[in-house]
Amino acid sequence: MRIFLPSTLLFSSLLLAPALLAQAPAVTAADYARAESMLESGTAPLVDHAVDRVVWQGNGVVTWRERTGGKLSNFAMDVATGAKSEKTAPEGGASGRRGGERDPALSPDGKRAVFIRDWNLWVRDIASKQERQLTHDGVKDFGYATDNAGWKHTDKPIVVWSPDSKSIATFQQDQRNTGEMYLVSTVVGHPKLEAWKYPLPGDKDVTMIERVVVDAASGKVTRLKMAPDQHRSSLCDDISCFGGWEDVQWSEDGKQLAFLSTSRDHRQENLRIADPATGDVREVMQEKAATYFESGNDKVNWKYLAKSSEVLWFSERDNWGQLYLFDTATGKLKNQITHGEGNVTQVLHVNEDTRVVTFLGSGKEPGRDPYFVHLYTVNLDGSGLKLLTPEDANHAITLAPDGRHFVDAYSRPDVPQVIVLRDNTGKIIAEIAHTDITRLKAAGWVPPVPFVTKARDGKTDLYGLLFKPSHFDAAKKYPVVNFIYPGPQTGSVGSRSFSASRRDNQALAELGFIVIALDGMGTPFRSKKFHDAYFNNLGDNTLPDQIAAIKQLAAQNAWMDLDRVGIWGHSGGGNATADAMFRYPEFYKVGIAESGNHDNRVYEDDWAEKWIGLLEGKNYEDQANESLAKNLRGHLLLAHGTMDDNVPPNNTLLVVDALIKANKDFDLIMIPNVHHGYADAASYMMRRRWDYFVKYLLGADGPHEYLAKPLAVPGR
Repeated sequence: MRIFLPSTLLFSSLLLAPALLAQAPAVTAADYARAESMLESGTAPLVDHAVDRVVWQGNGVVTWRERTGGKLSNFAMDVATGAKSEKTAPEGGASGRRGGERDPALSPDGKRAVFIRDWNLWVRDIASKQERQLTHDGVKDFGYATDNAGWKHTDKPIVVWSPDSKSIATFQQDQRNTGEMYLVSTVVGHPKLEAWKYPLPGDKDVTMIERVVVDAASGKVTRLKMAPDQHRSSLCDDISCFGGWEDVQWSEDGKQLAFLSTSRDHRQENLRIADPATGDVREVMQEKAATYFESGNDKVNWKYLAKSSEVLWFSERDNWGQLYLFDTATGKLKNQITHGEGNVTQVLHVNEDTRVVTFLGSGKEPGRDPYFVHLYTVNLDGSGLKLLTPEDANHAITLAPDGRHFVDAYSRPDVPQVIVLRDNTGKIIAEIAHTDITRLKAAGWVPPVPFVTKARDGKTDLYGLLFKPSHFDAAKKYPVVNFIYPGPQTGSVGSRSFSASRRDNQALAELGFIVIALDGMGTPFRSKKFHDAYFNNLGDNTLPDQIAAIKQLAAQNAWMDLDRVGIWGHSGGGNATADAMFRYPEFYKVGIAESGNHDNRVYEDDWAEKWIGLLEGKNYEDQANESLAKNLRGHLLLAHGTMDDNVPPNNTLLVVDALIKANKDFDLIMIPNVHHGYADAASYMMRRRWDYFVKYLLGADGPHEYLAKPLAVPGR
């Protein structure tokens, strides 16, 4: 059944059923203000003993920041005694990994730092501030250590210092034949053109790297004796994942350099070891995957163990993320370290002397939420697996550098955190804090409701969160809003730790909606088979699972109205939203698609070629949203920033062009001069999103031009 909802409630009374009208009163500014109070800016100050910025000061002292009653305090704890003391400010500092000319990459001994100037690598002496040029043949589009391929284009040098601070592993990046992306600013007068190298799927020439080692004293450049490598990571979109170059690792004595080479389609990994003095390269081992290879979840997990001529290796070859031990002299498997269902997600520490690995894992505890993360230790020979965090909750871990102690903040989406200090046997040494949400609940806050439904196959369990209004009335019928991020690199729900606000999910619910966030098949942290569910078919977007879950929940809860279902998402969620409106117009009546990568032929090569595969024939065209735009029947709002250097705005304009040619009505917001997040316009876009759902799902008008407070922009 399709319901037409005109702009005013008075006129809609001529068309809408009385039952619907009874549930669609005017939505006032007071309603929006109550909704706004459920955003992080309103809820976070009401959480007491909330802990963040946990930092180890060496191995003996841990510091953190704690908020209570709106006041921020800094604390420290002595590990030996468990004594807690308040400090003026926690000690610590920058890691030294980031850097451009103003923020260079610091050497391990803290005496020198390298930075990029005019496409070449320079070194600065910290004490004397003297600068010296290290490389001399870097030129535009063939520079050293540059971090400017695809959607990333910063001046941070991508380098890995040797432990002795004498040598620098980096690359000369060849973009001379790589295609460009263009954006034009919105100004009075002549606009500014932004142009940078942005390879696309199917391009014959993409960004390549030539690996080098640079002597920090003499500037001697030693090129590794191998063909240029793909600009690829074993895990991320970009060669640099989380502030460093994790696929390059030095031996402790600085005499060997281990690294991974990733194929363009991410299906093959080659582990190699180089002699940094001569540039000689030796092949160690190779692994191929039928779909794509990943080296972990949010962390590169392989580790070169030079002392024993071994490598700790991560693989999903048995359908789960497991650890293996290989001999680097022969390239042969010595033994599998972890076994069974559940994943190793992150290797946090390897003690080469005791031969013990400390790692995070999920889905390894039967009967628990498979997304809950726990901490474990295991011996390199595969014996002695031990759970260090027994509580049935999600555990956020901050490990001491030596691996002997850790801070454990455990919680659930609906249960606040307990933060404790433990030793490496799991024994609790002291309680750091116990988060108190008394004031939060007194303000009307209600927790999200965790749920489990079946996937499209009727067998696989899916997990999500349901958000209800704080003034929920089971006798009413509520329209449903499906918040979506379909993956494949992450999902809709996010962390399973406690959070007083998750985006604006609860805020939107306050306006009279049931909001659903579900991690469908094709998202990570489950089995490899689960993650591969729609490989090479991104048009799937988990939508069959989203629909199946919403129908199951509605069958259990009469207060969910399946005649009024909307959907929204940002980035990949924007793609999924438009896709939903075009593929399933009988189910989704209203959609808001923000900054979607609607056609991956015009999105950065590395991401698309990993999840879809190389461009062949029509495999990308068939999944492009503009190919389906003619199917639109409901209300669709498209939005994009005009200077989006991650997902360029032509992604949305291709859909706009197709909708116009199909003679379809739709709405469009182009936000001038903003990037992938909407910066100061984020609160405006949120308010317009609320207005759109209120109008077309509730059948009401929101307050005219409600002015929302500035909104923190979520990361990509």
